[in-house]
Amino acid sequence: MKNLCIFCGSASGQGSKYLELGHAIGELLVKNNVGLVYGGASIGLMGAIADSVLKNKGRVIGVIPQALVDYEVAHSGLTQLHVVDNMHQRKQLMYDNADAFLSLPGGMGTLDEMFEVLTWTQLKYHQKPSYILNFEGFYDSLLSYLRHSNAEGFIKGEHLNLLHELKTLSDVEKILLQGV
Repeated sequence: MKNLCIFCGSASGQGSKYLELGHAIGELLVKNNVGLVYGGASIGLMGAIADSVLKNKGRVIGVIPQALVDYEVAHSGLTQLHVVDNMHQRKQLMYDNADAFLSLPGGMGTLDEMFEVLTWTQLKYHQKPSYILNFEGFYDSLLSYLRHSNAEGFIKGEHLNLLHELKTLSDVEKILLQGV
């Protein structure tokens, strides 16, 4: 795997555990020579991961809409920073530069990005794998909802299985070592 696209929050979350997670993920990426593709922000969990990768001499590709640059949240120290016109272009460029996708804790934007890439996989626009790190049960309710939607006939089993749940940093390292 050359580049992993990470979807996560521009907020820091409650307490320090999410920022600590971000630093650990960044270290794993560099240790396994995998570049980071992400939303280009300098703040929150997004910024923590990028800072960790950069601190450890790794590669970071950020993609951010001009509107967020205007809010002064763009990370200024990235290997590459692409400024685009809108969120659709942002997602397309992130997807184009990634070999796989990993969702970490986040909010609406994280869910939007994750579900769009899953829909694209379902429609066979690409075959890149998608993972979700269920850090300390963060995504338990979401995963339960997806299983419920499957049981009620709204999500096919084959599509439910497009999202691979990871529970630990060791699980994350395994996918980095496998290549995808």
